[in-house]
Amino acid sequence: MLKVLFMGRKPVAAQALESLLARSDVDVVGVLTDNHLPVSPTTDAAARNGVKIYEFAEALAALKERTLAFDLGISMLYWKKLKDELLSAPSRGVINFHPAPLPQYKGTAGYNLAILEGRGSWAVSAHYMDENIDTGGIIKLKEFEIDREKETAHSLERKSQSVLFELFREVFQAALESEESLPVSPNVGGRYVSRAEMESMKEVKSGDDIAKKIRAFWFPPYDGAYQVVDGRKYTLVDRFILESLGDPNTSNLFTEQKC
Repeated sequence: MLKVLFMGRKPVAAQALESLLARSDVDVVGVLTDNHLPVSPTTDAAARNGVKIYEFAEALAALKERTLAFDLGISMLYWKKLKDELLSAPSRGVINFHPAPLPQYKGTAGYNLAILEGRGSWAVSAHYMDENIDTGGIIKLKEFEIDREKETAHSLERKSQSVLFELFREVFQAALESEESLPVSPNVGGRYVSRAEMESMKEVKSGDDIAKKIRAFWFPPYDGAYQVVDGRKYTLVDRFILESLGDPNTSNLFTEQKC
């Protein structure tokens, strides 16, 4: 039976965890997740199934003390950089599922850049993890179409999570059936964007395509594209965003009628 340490957050991680727990050929020995937050689907899935939830430092200590052991690590949108025994202990490595195409888009801001660059397609990636961020060998990409005129960061995340789960099922099954590491392609080049850089990209500046920038950073409840007025940041919305928030089953006499 394959022993798996699962790491992740957001609904797609909970979905992936539930699918592993439903298998008779897999033993999920622990979960690292965002259990410090008041709402955590992955925490709920682990708790429902009686799986031990580890803090990051606690998992490292358990590996050093050999009270925790696993064959394969699975990371689904886990946000911490792995190190030491978390990378070296599993005989089959750690596979990360990244919500952007590699090697082009590393780190954060993938959804934002997809819209700012006017892409008509996007992809999610599976790769082995190493001591750096999003640099391990690429196992597989799964591509899908997106709407270059209407996509927002929020809508692209929803689409990406659905495809991420499909990719997870395919890659995990392949890893389960192989005692060797899966074939990989080089993960060289591309652009790495830090969280701080991504936040700085949100400011609307002279010459920006404002409508595109609003879509690129529309991801409530986080701050979106903004302008600074009297030292304070104000998130911008436009008619497209307002219409996307409306109830499709009602109409308003005072909105512009479309022919």
